[in-house]
Amino acid sequence: MDPLEVVPFFFFHPRGVLERLCATLRDRFGADVRVRTPWFDPEVAFDPGRGQYRASTLLRCLLDDPTGATGRVLGVTGVDLFNPVLTYVFGEAQLANRGAVVSSRRLRPEMYGLPEDLPLLEARLETEAVHELGHTWGLVHCPEPTCVMHASSYVEEIDLKESRFCGNCLAVVRGASAAAALR
Repeated sequence: MDPLEVVPFFFFHPRGVLERLCATLRDRFGADVRVRTPWFDPEVAFDPGRGQYRASTLLRCLLDDPTGATGRVLGVTGVDLFNPVLTYVFGEAQLANRGAVVSSRRLRPEMYGLPEDLPLLEARLETEAVHELGHTWGLVHCPEPTCVMHASSYVEEIDLKESRFCGNCLAVVRGASAAAALR
C-alpha cells in the first residue's frame, strides 16, 4: 500500500498535535504515514470576498503532485474552508479517490467563545481527518450516530461520534485496502 501523506499548511499548533494525528491515522488505516511540506501555494484558494479558502481548490493543489505520487494525501490546515454551497466546511474529500483536506479552524473551542482546550481540538481534528479519509475509501455518510462516518454539520455533532469506524464501514475500508494491495 502507498503511504498516506499528510501535508500541513497554515497549521500553527503545538508540534505534538500533528504527531498525534499521524499516529491516529496509522492506527485507523494501518498505513505508513509521512508528513510532507507543501509543494503549492495555498493562497491560490483564498477568496477575498469570503475571507475563506475554497476547499476544492486546495484538493486540486494537493493532487497536482510534481513527484507523481499516487497514494492518499491529506491536507491539514488552520484556515477557514468553504465550498460554494455552504458557509463553511470542516473538511472535504474526493469520494473513492485519493485526496482530502481538513481544517482545525472551526474545531477550536475558542472559535465559539470557549477557553482553549487542546485535547478537545485534537480529538475533533482526528475525528474529522479519519472521516474525510474515509470518503477517499468510498465511504458515504453512515446512519450509525457514533461512527466516524456519520455526517456532522456542527462541531457539537463531531463531539458525539468516535474517531473509529463502525463494523460496516471498517469492512469497506479493509476490503478496499486489501484490493489495492493486490494491484
